Amino acid sequence: MKRTFVVDASVAIKWFLPEIYSEKASLILETKWELLAPDLIWAEFGSALRKKVRQKEVTTQEAEGILRDFMRFPFQIYGCKLLLNLAWQMAHESGNTFYDSLYLALADNFGCSLITADKKLYESFRKGKANSNIIWVEDIGDILTS
Repeated sequence: MKRTFVVDASVAIKWFLPEIYSEKASLILETKWELLAPDLIWAEFGSALRKKVRQKEVTTQEAEGILRDFMRFPFQIYGCKLLLNLAWQMAHESGNTFYDSLYLALADNFGCSLITADKKLYESFRKGKANSNIIWVEDIGDILTS
């Protein structure tokens, strides 16, 4: 049986740039997991990449190549419109942004977990009732061995 996970942009950016937890995030690509994301991931990834260019961590040309490569990733993408009501409720209950709540709403909708490298997001949702649906990127190794 294929395992399914939602990944957010904080994980995806680590597939392309050497950052803390990049090694753990790359383990996801070595699996045959089905990866889901709301269509918001494209914009969030592009925004994160743009920030890396402004901070001179990558050149514009490198970022353009990364963006082209990322667009070829085999995600199952779901429109945010389908997730609006649940994401709204989750954002309201957790105090998190609506954007972040879209990822967790998608995971909830499919009965799977969200993998994130956003520590603030992870900690805030771990305190709420949705705590079983979020996985810290550093714990990927544990999932692979379970």
